[in-house]
Amino acid sequence: MNEGIFRQYDIRGIVENDLQDDVVDKLGRAFATWMVRRGHRRLVIGYDLRVSSPHIAEIYIRAARSTGMDVIDVGQVTTPTLYFSIAHLGVDGGVMITGSHNPIEFNGFKMCEGLAAVYGDDILAQRDLIRAGDFTQSAEGGYTRAEIMSTYIEMLKSKFNFSKSLKVVIDAGNAVAGPVAPDLWRDLGMEVIPLFCEPDGRFPNHLPDPSVAKYMEALKTRVLSEGADLGIGYDGDADRVGAIDDRGRMIYADTLLAIFAKDVLRRHPGAQIIFDVKCSQALPDVIEKHGGVPLMWKTGHSLLKAKMKETGAPFAGEMSGHMFFADDYYGFDDGIYASGRLLQILSDTDLKLSDLVDEIPTFASTPEIRVECADDAKFEVIDKLVQSFSEQYETVDIDGARVQFGDGWGLVRASNTQPTLVLRFEAVNRERLDEIVDIFKQRLAQFPAVRFSDQDFR
Repeated sequence: MNEGIFRQYDIRGIVENDLQDDVVDKLGRAFATWMVRRGHRRLVIGYDLRVSSPHIAEIYIRAARSTGMDVIDVGQVTTPTLYFSIAHLGVDGGVMITGSHNPIEFNGFKMCEGLAAVYGDDILAQRDLIRAGDFTQSAEGGYTRAEIMSTYIEMLKSKFNFSKSLKVVIDAGNAVAGPVAPDLWRDLGMEVIPLFCEPDGRFPNHLPDPSVAKYMEALKTRVLSEGADLGIGYDGDADRVGAIDDRGRMIYADTLLAIFAKDVLRRHPGAQIIFDVKCSQALPDVIEKHGGVPLMWKTGHSLLKAKMKETGAPFAGEMSGHMFFADDYYGFDDGIYASGRLLQILSDTDLKLSDLVDEIPTFASTPEIRVECADDAKFEVIDKLVQSFSEQYETVDIDGARVQFGDGWGLVRASNTQPTLVLRFEAVNRERLDEIVDIFKQRLAQFPAVRFSDQDFR
């Protein structure tokens, strides 16, 4: 078994190489054993539309039941629908079989205890059960099927009351949001133009990842050609969202977070808003300007959800497009619900989306940059960079090193899912941005384990 499949937030690998039938069987036994020994007996299990998902689900369900776990099979759903089913059906947890936005050869498992994501050491504990072959054996648990998608859609409909119709282009990337979002928003009075909404687990047009600019180009083109009010993109399992404004501009997630934060703070004055270390300085500035309390936290949807639960914050989000609403929702990341909140904001104002975007301060910035660094070296490299930067600059070290220069900042952190370092930069102008980038390049060049070229930073 390739132990590299055990990631910080989930279990994920290439099906042919990493997720053969015997491995999937062990994974199902391990998670169910872990849950049974924590006093749990009922799980929901669902899967996305990847070609490999139904077969993986069948094996995983059979394995989970071998421990005595009762399983409710909710079939092909979005990840947020799986989360919703945990709450709606009153079960102890759930597993979503999904490769999210990864290429078609991937698949994986997102696990929950209650509505809390299982991550970090709790995922490694399942690896250790497999190593030891230490699985609970019991009389076979029960099995039922449940159709939950229609109930989830009706719940979403109850959350919105649009005062006007908007023309919206929906790009589902041929993934699981396609059969859901266009009809949902159309039923609620929107003029919907579907783009790549036909389900196809081969993703023939582009990978479903709205945080990547090249995958949003078709949506941008269609928004402009149709004269639409906005475009909405969803990722492979619909727990993330991206947007294009009426001028054809891609709205990065930290700008969306600022727009949402203003709306949440109108409902909850003085509330805490949580965001990850990759977000623009504009976001905490907007939060403070509108009377909120900004809290920067570690990157990772599981980590942000846990922090949100700990603090009682009504809203959180991160640069990847995960948005977490707890003010009138469950607190889990739901790209379709988040897009509804954006439609509600636009429905309640005479302003265009581009007007709302232009209200947010802008800085010169880079997109997310990834450079190679071996898995067995990346965290040591980060520790040394934190120490080095801290000796000279104000450095936030909650997740890597976010170095504050006063007129800009730079971030370097270890990816939790890949053998890479993740960087992002922002400054008051392009000239200063380039200077900050150069400072980081000089520091990175001191580590043989880090491999990059100037092209990586362009």
